[in-house]
Amino acid sequence: MSPAELEARLRLHLLPELGPLRLQRLFEAFPDASSALSAPASAWRALGLPDACAEARRTAEIRERAALALAWLEQPAHRLLAREDPDYPALLGELEDAPPLLFVAGDPESLQRPQLAMVGSRRASHYGLDIASAFARSLASAGFVIGSGLALGIDGAAHQGALDAGGRTVAVLGTGLQCIYPQRHRKLAQRIIEGGGALLSELPLDCQPQASNFPRRNRLISGMALGVLVIEASPSSGSLITARLAAEQGREVYAIPGSIHHPGARGCHQLIRQGATLVETVEDILEGLRGWQRIGATATAPTPRDPLLQQLTAAPASAEVLADRLARPLNEVLAELTELEITGQAACEQGQWSIRRI
Repeated sequence: MSPAELEARLRLHLLPELGPLRLQRLFEAFPDASSALSAPASAWRALGLPDACAEARRTAEIRERAALALAWLEQPAHRLLAREDPDYPALLGELEDAPPLLFVAGDPESLQRPQLAMVGSRRASHYGLDIASAFARSLASAGFVIGSGLALGIDGAAHQGALDAGGRTVAVLGTGLQCIYPQRHRKLAQRIIEGGGALLSELPLDCQPQASNFPRRNRLISGMALGVLVIEASPSSGSLITARLAAEQGREVYAIPGSIHHPGARGCHQLIRQGATLVETVEDILEGLRGWQRIGATATAPTPRDPLLQQLTAAPASAEVLADRLARPLNEVLAELTELEITGQAACEQGQWSIRRI
């Protein structure tokens, strides 16, 4: 792409009231973005585009913001992907409303790998956070890229779990990439890039948080993934929007059930009633995706040589007894036991943990 064409695309992308469908209409109506940018206003009106778009394209503000975006793109690991670019996420490109342009920070190769999305409540319980982290570790170890939205709660736990397993994770932002939100996750965002993953957004780089943009970004989270796993969500949660979009896009929808007394479980129960796959272990997800399992990676779930599994093989025991025998903090032992339960290797009955024998 020539410098002039790149600048023209950036200027068009910055125009108010020009969403993905209208922008794509412009790109298809003219031989290139430069031609679209210089076309008369009457040509834009003939395409059904608002007058505000045509009037704003030549303003100093649009030129200045485009120049700043060009400077951002000159930095290492910063890319602008067009739909025709070979690095553009293949599954996302199949959608009618796929973004004509995507800003990416990190390794775009991670966008081409088999991906599973994990979403859920921003106000998740400790149990929900542990489940999200454990599932992300196991799925990343099985070779999947973990996609989510960098939000507090389940999203953050999913990104962190993938990184802890040495896997890759992709964060889709509802802001521009120069406006990381929430700010509490700035370090996590940097870790995602350093871990070989990527941050991406269809929004202008300087776009600040706006409530309307977060549901919009959800179609990208589901659109890049083979399936979406929902962990703790209220019936009004944005996670259910992601799940609905996933179903409309032909993706798999998975949900983890919870206590009938926990408000955060109601959204998941609603999804299950509507046909989502009920998930108790990672195998419930991998069973339907056997063709993608362990691509380029080997599962790293603990083996019988693991001290904790050795203790469980010897005899059932409580988490407290196991922590005492292994001289390890109880919270670490509980976290590993939870992961063993999720991967189907251990079970807990009446407070006693034991090997799950199949």
